[in-house]
Amino acid sequence: MNDLRKKDILKLKKDIGETIKSLKLEEKEKDLKLLESETLDEHFWKDQEKAKEIMSKISVIQDEIDTAKQLQDDIQSLEELFNSIKKETEQNTLIEEYLTIQAKLDKFSLRKFLSEEYDSLGAILSINAGQGGTESNDWVEMLYRMYTMFFDKQGWEYTTYEITKGNEAGLSSVSIQIEEPYAFGMLKKEHGVHRLVRISPYNAQGLRQTTFAGVEVLPILKDSQEEKEDLEIPQKDISFKAVHSSGPGGQNVNKTSSAVQITHIPTGITVRSSKHRSQAQNRKEAMKILKAKLWRIKEEKKVEKISEITGEQKEAAWGNQIRNYVLHPYKLVKDLRTGVESQSPEDVLDGDIEKFLEAQVRLQ
Repeated sequence: MNDLRKKDILKLKKDIGETIKSLKLEEKEKDLKLLESETLDEHFWKDQEKAKEIMSKISVIQDEIDTAKQLQDDIQSLEELFNSIKKETEQNTLIEEYLTIQAKLDKFSLRKFLSEEYDSLGAILSINAGQGGTESNDWVEMLYRMYTMFFDKQGWEYTTYEITKGNEAGLSSVSIQIEEPYAFGMLKKEHGVHRLVRISPYNAQGLRQTTFAGVEVLPILKDSQEEKEDLEIPQKDISFKAVHSSGPGGQNVNKTSSAVQITHIPTGITVRSSKHRSQAQNRKEAMKILKAKLWRIKEEKKVEKISEITGEQKEAAWGNQIRNYVLHPYKLVKDLRTGVESQSPEDVLDGDIEKFLEAQVRLQ
């Protein structure tokens, strides 16, 4: 932008107003008052799980309201300042402020597309090696680094757990829990197959090689949502055993026998948890993850009850290929659904994936 015009500011002001209207903030303000009234109950913290859920909802709604008000204040101030300046050359000194408000609106407007019931929840992101042995294990570790670098840049809180090392290098699988509002909505379309093409450092002949990794994204469901989705699993369908953590250690990964493994017998889905020191807590955590996996299958298969999900489901996370990462013979990362691409795969693999995520969110 070389010149800032009055019409540019009016257009931005209109866009801000339409975005705020689409988010139905007046209704959310009423919801906020009801939620805040619940916190005044003397028994509010008796059920800590429910209390935390309510506090999280309050935080999300309050953040939306505060951001909307700030956008309105910012554009009003910019308009008044622009009108007070008579010289066109001096008006152009406000371009940077205009672009800052525009960027803030672009990010805020994503909320319009994050309106599905579970979009506001945190997420569990797991990466699993496909065929290719060591090459695929290395690709899992590269993707793990990409995602965690993105989370760090965004300032998102996350915990890495259930790391399984590859036999020679890299990782066979890894799971990350992201405790950030709207993490599931932002990440859910990362679910699928990610394809890497490069000259493999593990290939003595220096040949180009293609490898795959599957990314699975699940919502961190709350107890009330589990009840609503009828996710109760009959005890006869569950196989439980205590195991030792296979992770390499490090933050939030312990190697004691408090780790657990739960298998859903009808589907063969197995979940491990070693996040906590308590076996009871790990069992509860594993059940939450299992229910989230079954919820996704339930959604994909369009079945009404968990009991209707039968047969081998291990391939459920391997949907259609969603993105190619080509490092040789040319350099290109391309999302096959949105058409968004980057000719700097090094930047993408360093966590620069925001434009891919935002395009997916806006994809209807």
